[in-house]
Amino acid sequence: MIGNPRETIPFQYAQEALEQRVVGVMIKPVGALCNLDCTYCYYLDKKDLYKGNLARMDLSLLERFTEQYISANLRADEISFCWHGGEPLLAGLDFFKKAVSFQKKYNPGKQISNSLQTNGTLINHEWVDFFLENDFLVGVSIDGPQAIHDSYRIDKQGYGTFAKVLKGIEMMYKSGVQYNTLTTVNNVNQNHGREVYLFLKSIGSYHMQFLPVLEYVKTVPGKPDKRPVIVPPETSGSQRAPWSVSAESYGTFLCDIFDLWSSGDVGIRFVPFFEAVLANYTGVPPGICAWCETCGNNVVLEWNGDVYVCDHFVYPEFKIGNIAQMTFSQMAASDILFRFGLDKRNRLPDQCFRCPYYRLCYGECPKHRFLTTRDGQQGLNALCEGYKHFFAYTESWFLKMAKSLERDDL
Repeated sequence: MIGNPRETIPFQYAQEALEQRVVGVMIKPVGALCNLDCTYCYYLDKKDLYKGNLARMDLSLLERFTEQYISANLRADEISFCWHGGEPLLAGLDFFKKAVSFQKKYNPGKQISNSLQTNGTLINHEWVDFFLENDFLVGVSIDGPQAIHDSYRIDKQGYGTFAKVLKGIEMMYKSGVQYNTLTTVNNVNQNHGREVYLFLKSIGSYHMQFLPVLEYVKTVPGKPDKRPVIVPPETSGSQRAPWSVSAESYGTFLCDIFDLWSSGDVGIRFVPFFEAVLANYTGVPPGICAWCETCGNNVVLEWNGDVYVCDHFVYPEFKIGNIAQMTFSQMAASDILFRFGLDKRNRLPDQCFRCPYYRLCYGECPKHRFLTTRDGQQGLNALCEGYKHFFAYTESWFLKMAKSLERDDL
């Protein structure tokens, strides 16, 4: 890149500005509605955006969206539907049967895939049969062994959910449903990386996501006993949530997992973060927005048709529009989304561009950029020191692997 990176637009991004952008979507069929009450959940509070309304997507809206979404992504090799929540299974089995039928109705001959993220507690044999018949990839949220998992992943009565989650995983395992695991890294499990990784292996996980929990909260005025609201870090009166992972511990957690993975599980088990780092070493698109130079290619569809720029930025100021008033193609090409994606790079402090690891992390996700640098610039990632520790610790291994892949290409 020549000159000031803030004054340039990456070639791919400039090309997308002139063409129809391929934009993915995270679909929230029941919004923030959930049968659990996980302490650290950043999405439960989103129900307040739609006070007084039952958060369930109606079938006419589902059909309209399906037609628009497929039409907007005809340039893609594969059109992916990603179902999320809240707890998407609360939409009901009939809803998802309709979703699949609409996909078939409007499919012009493309490969269509479905993935679904669930807390796992509602999985039964009917769901398993549906997932298997329709080739769904199911992501299950589980934070580790029971003592760890039940610390925060509780139901509405305050009871742990580990046993129910494990039962759901066992049913999918025995039936051959494709599933992976999503594990949050918080203040409880941050020092137990090896234990968590070995546990996930023991329950048959071959694809493991590890997401840092780092939030700010604010007490509800006049209701000190009410669950604190998760808010943007810059919110007046907010403070760091007690369940948040520390940068140092997160870096160590990743290193501990890397040691186990690199010593015998490479090519067998998959950790998206490690794959993204290797991709950035080799100059290949990492496939995960947090590790790209720019973002804005994966929006959120709420139950009522509202579309937001990102799952972590479902706030009124980041709303693009509603599919009842704008087509999905129009929103995918909107200046709001384009600028949001470009700001991922442009709002980084100067020290990030001088960092030797810049092209490995690209500042990671904007939701974590709330620290100030020593020279007073805002936008430093709060997990920066942890990532630096990981990149330094694993550098020789990734360089060796990258060179090996280059030789294979020759």
